[in-house]
Parts: sequence; structure tokens; C-alpha cells
Amino acid sequence: MNEFEKDVQSKTNDVIDSGFGFIFSFVFFSLIFFIGVIMKAVG
Repeated sequence: MNEFEKDVQSKTNDVIDSGFGFIFSFVFFSLIFFIGVIMKAVG
């Protein structure tokens, strides 16, 4: 067991963190996509 396994910075579950990252990136790219669709429809 190495020293990093003994002194952990974050005790939260990795699945929850990766889920938040996936949702944030999905919402971000969806927002950019819909802005592009609206611009194409208007212009």
C-alpha cells in the first residue's frame, strides 16, 4: 500500500464525481448546439 492510498484527499465516491462531470459537459455541449440551431434558424 503506497502513501497516497493512506492519505486520501477526497472521501467521496468517484462514480458521483464522474457523473457530475458527464452531466456538466453534456449540458454545456447541448447549450452550444442549441445556440447554433437557433442562430441557423434566425439567420
